[in-house]
Amino acid sequence: MSADGCGAPAQTATPADIDTQGQVVVAGKVSGNDGPLGGAYVRLLNGEGDFAGEVQASSEGDFRFYAAPGAWTVRALHRTGNGEASVTAEGPGLHQVAISVA
Repeated sequence: MSADGCGAPAQTATPADIDTQGQVVVAGKVSGNDGPLGGAYVRLLNGEGDFAGEVQASSEGDFRFYAAPGAWTVRALHRTGNGEASVTAEGPGLHQVAISVA
């Protein structure tokens, strides 16, 4: 378990040329009015809105999920507000999404 009590691995920026080894990777950054929002809780919801996973964004707002192909909603929860974005991952590779929190 990580030092913050969350069982999720530490999040880092995902390079655009990452070798996903045939996996679907949903990754991005959480930002607010003043730039990246570190520490936000980022949830992955499937096409029906069901919870699929959660990570805590890095200090720079970065997050990453390994998922299945399909339609996903990514929701960020932060003390300064909430935000969400949708992404459709039609197949393996990197699928980037930016979340604005207000």
